[in-house]
Amino acid sequence: MSVVVVFTFNDFSENTYLIHDDTKQCIIIDPGNNNSAEDQTISDFISSNDLQPVRLLNTHCHLDHVFGNKYIADTYKLGLEIHQGELPVLQASPQVSKMYGISYPSLSPEPVSFLKPGDHIEFGNTKLSIHFTPGHSPASVSFYNQEEGYIIGGDVLFHGSIGRTDLPGGDTDTLISSIKTTFMTLPDETRVYSGHGPMTTVGFERANNPFLQ
Repeated sequence: MSVVVVFTFNDFSENTYLIHDDTKQCIIIDPGNNNSAEDQTISDFISSNDLQPVRLLNTHCHLDHVFGNKYIADTYKLGLEIHQGELPVLQASPQVSKMYGISYPSLSPEPVSFLKPGDHIEFGNTKLSIHFTPGHSPASVSFYNQEEGYIIGGDVLFHGSIGRTDLPGGDTDTLISSIKTTFMTLPDETRVYSGHGPMTTVGFERANNPFLQ
């Protein structure tokens, strides 16, 4: 059984996810840690629980989801993995940080491999399938654990809302299509872990999300 741990970091209140299981292996998704205190928070959790980070993943590469890429990559000797279509977004992040007037801690490493929809992320006894869910960003992906009933969805679907589509590469029709063809095909009880805000479920959003009615 895997455990999903959430850390809320940086000025955008971004959710960073760490998933571990009884083997003590873990993966880190969308590290948003953006200062030394936030770096220490995630490292203290890893060390105090005797965890072994084995993969570093981005659902997408908007600024707030990649702040901590370099720290995690350097500290735990991990290569970054993203969808190939997110590479221009990743490379633009230093310039975007200047637009927001936000300090960019250190340049994210380039990816060592690209995530392919239909493939799986496997670590310890845990298996996540990769799904292509663009619309908020050009090539966002989501990670679904079918056996345990949860999906890490980045900024695609939120509690009572959806991701914004006014950033470069965003498109509302594409986003709604991603939600309907991926998230809304899952069982109602599936937990949705979003890039911001609280966890929700597919069933709650199916019945209540005003953007899906």
